[in-house]
Amino acid sequence: MGQEQQAISAGGSTLPAETVEAIIATAHRLADAARIETLRLFRSPELSPLNKAATGFDPVTEADRASERAMRAILGAERPDDAILGEEYGPSPGTSGLTWVLDPIDGTRAFMAGAPSWGVLIGVTDGQGPIYGIVDQPHLGERFEGGFGRALLTGRQDSTPLGARRGVALAQATLMSTYPEVGSPDEHKAFQRVATQARLVRYGLDCYAYALLAAGHVDLVIEAGLQSYDVVAPIAVVQAAGGVVTDWNGGPAHQGGRIIAAGSPELHAEALELLQAQLSAD
Repeated sequence: MGQEQQAISAGGSTLPAETVEAIIATAHRLADAARIETLRLFRSPELSPLNKAATGFDPVTEADRASERAMRAILGAERPDDAILGEEYGPSPGTSGLTWVLDPIDGTRAFMAGAPSWGVLIGVTDGQGPIYGIVDQPHLGERFEGGFGRALLTGRQDSTPLGARRGVALAQATLMSTYPEVGSPDEHKAFQRVATQARLVRYGLDCYAYALLAAGHVDLVIEAGLQSYDVVAPIAVVQAAGGVVTDWNGGPAHQGGRIIAAGSPELHAEALELLQAQLSAD
């Protein structure tokens, strides 16, 4: 069968092989463009963050905005029929049934602090959920990708397959979350019920925690209060690496909210049962 006749299934879609190749190539061009824009201002005295929240502190920088503008420009030229959802510039409609979900800097607070745990998130969804994603860390030169049969970490020197760690019970697990508070007081109590039984708990890596899970270094990531642009790309990467990602009810997680990602179905079930038991008790 010639390549022009082949098709690849992903999510709820079956796409021609040439379409899949075009999506992957475009996604990498987006990541390359975002690297240029983010590294231009990373650890720069010209960063000048602004607060976009009416109350509290929700920072945005010119690096966030320039990164998303650069990615949108490429999509406008190469994928004009696809929809876009970006953190900084919102939704743009499309007709193809595919949506590019962009977080130009996931971890802006880390970016402001000069910490290399932030990343650029590029996800693609069909009508059912994520079908492909990239978690890119420009400063470290690490690019994690997953979907369409690919699960790969590409560094500055070489590429290695991704694979979530299996055979780990909660008592031996490494658990990560971005904030110790983990959402509302009830959500925090549910998280703590899991955390007290894990071997190691660490905080603060934003999207990089999901990348480390896909690479087999972290076993669980549990968070709450997320948006779709925070999770679509990490979900695609983790699932491609053999992991499991759901909401705290065990359902689809790509709309955001409460997220639990695990390296194996068994660990996911063990942690999810504790989350649900605590929420039911409150």
